[in-house]
Amino acid sequence: MSNVIFDMAGKDDISELVRLRIAYMIDDFGTISEYERQCMEEQLPGYFDRRLGKELIAFIARAEGRLVAAAYLLIIEKPENPFLPNGLDGEVLSVYTENEYRGKGICTQLMKNMIEFAKENKLCRIDLMATDEGYPVYKKVGFEDRTQKYLDMRLKL
Repeated sequence: MSNVIFDMAGKDDISELVRLRIAYMIDDFGTISEYERQCMEEQLPGYFDRRLGKELIAFIARAEGRLVAAAYLLIIEKPENPFLPNGLDGEVLSVYTENEYRGKGICTQLMKNMIEFAKENKLCRIDLMATDEGYPVYKKVGFEDRTQKYLDMRLKL
């Protein structure tokens, strides 16, 4: 991990963020269609351009002149409540490390950097949905299993 540089992504990293996001989707879903790839290649640059450095913070690892890992923190302002006294909530999205860089502590360091940023910026909590592969990493950096009073539900539109 000595040749890996950790940072937060800027606008000049958008094309690499798009590449990693597509790689993440292929890894997560097994495959994507050419149409889905084209849609992402068209939509993601604008999304990152509008949100990066504002409500979306991308924690990245660089090696060999390219991004090799990324983890996104989406900052969401919600109405204040007993669990969110200032209303600032975080959600982890799209944690991905290229295959040849896995198992080297990169994801752990990205998550530590994210947690430190969240503390410095007064977020009340960070939520995530873990894959089986990512679960031990998240436990190691302090995430706990959630027990909820409410059931998760979704309406697809």
